[in-house]
Amino acid sequence: MQNLSWRRWIPHPAERAKQNALIIPMRQLGSSSLHITVVGLGSWAFGKNGWGRQRDDDSIATIRHAVSAGINWIDTAAIYGLGHSEEIIANALAGMSAADRPHVFTKVGVSWDPSSQVTRHVLDPVVIRRELDASLRRLQVDCVDLYQVHKPPRDDCTPLEVYWQTMADLKAAGKVRLIGLSNHDVAMLDRAERIAHVDSLQPPLSVINRLAAAEIAWAAEHGTGVIVYSPLQSGLLTGEFTAERAANLPADDWRRAHRDFTSDLIANLALADRLGPIARRHGVPVSAVAVAWTLAWPGVTGAIVGARHPDQLLGWLSATRLHLAEEDQSEIAAAILATRAGSGPPGFATCE
Repeated sequence: MQNLSWRRWIPHPAERAKQNALIIPMRQLGSSSLHITVVGLGSWAFGKNGWGRQRDDDSIATIRHAVSAGINWIDTAAIYGLGHSEEIIANALAGMSAADRPHVFTKVGVSWDPSSQVTRHVLDPVVIRRELDASLRRLQVDCVDLYQVHKPPRDDCTPLEVYWQTMADLKAAGKVRLIGLSNHDVAMLDRAERIAHVDSLQPPLSVINRLAAAEIAWAAEHGTGVIVYSPLQSGLLTGEFTAERAANLPADDWRRAHRDFTSDLIANLALADRLGPIARRHGVPVSAVAVAWTLAWPGVTGAIVGARHPDQLLGWLSATRLHLAEEDQSEIAAAILATRAGSGPPGFATCE
């Protein structure tokens, strides 16, 4: 069972009439000394690449509201908007006291050529060090709280042992506090752990995408924290997404061509619809049920949840205090089997 501490949320003015205060639980990130809120803010959309139009003012307001709500970490990556997301985060956090500033996690491994803006999946040690220095400048910090390898290299032949040793060296030098891996399988995690401890793992996890079960189990056995991404499956599990909306996504929205929003859309929306009765039973939005399901998965420390506007936080923040009973989890497992949505095991053993 993970250690818990607590941080109080001062509600958004629009919510004060509904509740006096929300307590957001915090969990220890693996065997590290870092404690994080069970939800963190995802910032891919702030980079404005692949998500259609996004106003910087909305991004900044969303970040500041998330922090005021009690969320104590933000996840980003150098590639989001070719550095723009990191710059927006720095802008939003400027002037905050050290006590109020959230932890900032960023990633390396997908870089770009400034002249052509062509992206490459490269993890050469020289590139890692250069990319870290660039992220530190954009974020306006001296040390990154958690530095993660975004995904294994695709465009160079750098062995895992080489790039993970480089990450460990950066940690030893004090330029990063913790190091983690994202989108790496169990065999890769074993290889990395032999060189230096994997402080965190970042895999995808949602009621639609359940393929990371083996990696999460590995992390639990090795004292590695797990922060999962896409718990709302890029909007499909908000309870507000429709086939009509999918058909009218902007031309520059990456979801237009993804199978989750094309060939698999009907099954995915059917599963989201089956979460509705559970949400109504608990008096929360469907998005809260979807996020709470990932947080109940044994070994998961926290979930990265995206928001493009402050109002979008109000739906899934209630997931932080939602306990899914055995009845709820059985109902979700049955819905997964009935709709045949996604991939992976339909359920998991609860951890009391």
